[in-house]
Amino acid sequence: MKVAFLFFARSRELAGTQSWELKVHDGASIQDALQAVLTQFPGLKEIEGRCVLALNQEYVDKGSKQPLRDGDEVALIPPISGG
Repeated sequence: MKVAFLFFARSRELAGTQSWELKVHDGASIQDALQAVLTQFPGLKEIEGRCVLALNQEYVDKGSKQPLRDGDEVALIPPISGG
């Protein structure tokens, strides 16, 4: 099954792309998918601890064991700063 990962701001810079399609096995969790993304784009480890994830536009815990479904969209949202 396929899951779309979306990257924003600093995560987009580190990944070098705005999106990536990830093929995962049935029953794969958000945590499984995140590990696959970090393997594919190791530069993202720089901000991993400060990012939040959104699954289909709803915030979700990075350690979630919630199973993904075909066509899900996961956004990796880095911290926002400014003044």
